[in-house]
Amino acid sequence: MSDSIDFSDWVCPVPLRDYPQIVMGHGGGGKLSADLVEHLFVPAFQNAALASLADGAALTINGARLAFSTDSYVVRPLFFPGGSIADLAVNGTVNDLAMLGARPLFLSVGMIIEEGLPISTLGTLVEQMAAAARLAGVQIVTGDTKVVDKGHGDGIYINTSGIGVIPEGVQIAPQNARVGDAILVSGTLGDHGMAIMSVREGLEFETIIQSDSAPLNDLVQTMLTVTAAIHVLRDPTRGGIASALNEIARAAKVGVMLDDRRLPVRPEVAAACELLGMDPVYVANEGKLLAIVPPEDADALLEKMRQHPYGKDAALIGHVVAEHPGVVVSKTGIGGTRVVSMQIGEQLPRIC
Repeated sequence: MSDSIDFSDWVCPVPLRDYPQIVMGHGGGGKLSADLVEHLFVPAFQNAALASLADGAALTINGARLAFSTDSYVVRPLFFPGGSIADLAVNGTVNDLAMLGARPLFLSVGMIIEEGLPISTLGTLVEQMAAAARLAGVQIVTGDTKVVDKGHGDGIYINTSGIGVIPEGVQIAPQNARVGDAILVSGTLGDHGMAIMSVREGLEFETIIQSDSAPLNDLVQTMLTVTAAIHVLRDPTRGGIASALNEIARAAKVGVMLDDRRLPVRPEVAAACELLGMDPVYVANEGKLLAIVPPEDADALLEKMRQHPYGKDAALIGHVVAEHPGVVVSKTGIGGTRVVSMQIGEQLPRIC
């Protein structure tokens, strides 16, 4: 069988021609990931529910508005400061549903286990998943297990899918960002990515960097008590806030103006990023959200978020602007500006 690829019947295949084989960057949440989604998956699976390219799908069934999402987790190491692949798998799907404003209800779990994984390790992970589900207020109601040959599974891969209910009057989607909107972040940036990298690279700081892995559904429901007019929510996981805001800017055809001086970053995370040559805006978060909201609601939302344990470091970091549509720009500490583009590949492999 020939290894050559016939792109002739593909929709806008040009961005894929330079990478006729999958590379790690296709899974990194940057431009390569976006090209794969936009030019391969979306044309093949095209439908109205998929079109918004949100963290999950908003579906209407017999008058009920449901949220549905799925995600797969391939973390290395399996256990890291502040969490593990198990609670990450629960929190990640719970958060994807919450980013639609939904109240998550049920999860499924699929486990692909590598031959040779100790039963004790699997038992610990299962117990941690159960505890994370209880904390998030969801039930794991179905699942599947597969075992692959030793050397083909990196220990364990976990997939979770989830279903939730979207309250009446809530309309949250990337396309809803409006010029003048305020951009809020619920806390410090880069904690999860740097927690994993510090373990991998053997970095030691005065304070151990902990992953921010957490369920955000209660924080979102708290925010919705202030206003149901939240335009966009996004949990900035792979590719960090840079990728998330670039995707939103492109979807809504607006520009984004950030302020570097307002970005909340822990000193130890900033130090680790500097040491490794990384920018916190590109580093993954697993317990933070971006909220794009009407400017008149920003102060009240910030106050409410800061009263919640998962929003105590919330900050206003920028605004949606009419200039440079589809582009994210940030004011620097010395008064200049820089373009915050979407990364081509990936900065941190195996982080979620």
